Amino acid sequence: MAGYIEDRWLKKKPNKDTGKRDRTALWGKGKRYRVKGIPGVRDRSFDTSEDAKQWLANAQTDTTRGEFVDPRDGAIPLAQYIEKHWWPSRSDEPSTAAPMRSKIWNHIVPFLGETALRDIDAAALRVWKTQLLARVEASTAQVIWIHLSTILEAAVDDGRLVKNPCKAHRTVKAPKPSKTKAKAWSRATVDAVRAGLQKRYRIAVDLGVGLGLRQGEAFGLSEEDFDFNAGVIHVRRQLRWDSKGRPYFCLPKGGKTRSVPLSPNLAKRAQDHFRRFPSVACTLPWRNPEPPATELEARQRRPITVRLVLSTSQGNRVNCSMWNKLSWRPALAAAGVVKAIGEKVETYGGRTRRSRVYELSRADMFHVLRHTYASTQLEAGESIVSVSEWLGHASPQTTLTHYAHFMPGAGKRGLAAMDEWFDQDPQPDVPEKSLGAMQATDEL
Repeated sequence: MAGYIEDRWLKKKPNKDTGKRDRTALWGKGKRYRVKGIPGVRDRSFDTSEDAKQWLANAQTDTTRGEFVDPRDGAIPLAQYIEKHWWPSRSDEPSTAAPMRSKIWNHIVPFLGETALRDIDAAALRVWKTQLLARVEASTAQVIWIHLSTILEAAVDDGRLVKNPCKAHRTVKAPKPSKTKAKAWSRATVDAVRAGLQKRYRIAVDLGVGLGLRQGEAFGLSEEDFDFNAGVIHVRRQLRWDSKGRPYFCLPKGGKTRSVPLSPNLAKRAQDHFRRFPSVACTLPWRNPEPPATELEARQRRPITVRLVLSTSQGNRVNCSMWNKLSWRPALAAAGVVKAIGEKVETYGGRTRRSRVYELSRADMFHVLRHTYASTQLEAGESIVSVSEWLGHASPQTTLTHYAHFMPGAGKRGLAAMDEWFDQDPQPDVPEKSLGAMQATDEL
């Protein structure tokens, strides 16, 4: 079997005159015994022959099984592994990469970054998880845990770890957020919030509640996406902004385009909006705002021009973050959905600007309109398969998981059928020649 132990302090062959092995120039320097000759395994030195023999035997066995991991490769600190090996190998879209990078560099690197990969054990994970849950909500902590597990799984594939510690320990598990049901607004709340927006932005509420669009999809919608003759809207793109504040167009979430039925009354509102607020042409890169480095990237990121349905009063595309701050939250407050809790004072170039600060309610952001669309469809008895397709979900199961509570009739039809079953006394239909029939005849 491949592999052997070399004594670095003595020469291999005995002296012909003395019959003993002479000392080498390394006598008394460093570790004496070196394991060598295992294919694909770096040499390793030990102080005692017993340690060398044990390591050689284990290395030979693990190599034969294809499970050998050199502990020295796991000595790299987590932060160094992320920055030099893991992150550069990623090829995520900016819409995915930006929030992922933020979570890793804000919640993983500062707390576990100096820890060697091989030292990330159950105890380290327990401490980190406790700290994490003290800083962020459980739902966010769950996402961060998944990022860490993905990193450590890559370290396993790279031969730096034997097992992923996030999966190997029973005493520490991923954070689990409490199960909450998706929230939908009433008609009165939708109308009140809509009335609190500037007139040019009211169509955004109609698109959210009438088509189930995500915010980026609504702000990336083009007038050409409306097919009034067929009565559908084609959801082909979304407007996104990267971590550097650069806008770009990309496919809807999950890379799924879709067509959504357009109600006649919503079509009338859209046509009225087009007359009052003409669409604005906007040219942006596709998929990624970074300058292309290759011809392939240049083709993939070639800018496209879209006539946006929603734009600012200055004729620009809408920045979702600023729109939420300056338009959406004030409209929520005007409708009584949230309250103003203070005032923020900012100074720019000697000028002072005051702005209200509102309660933060994630459940009442633009996405609630999408939930309201789903609830309206399902409560009307629409097929879960159709609603899933219109929402652009990966599968009807995803829709069912999020919105089953919006189906008040679920189970009632089956319950009614069973109730009818038991509404009458049993009337057994027994074959004439059966034992039961003969017994009944004898009794007569």
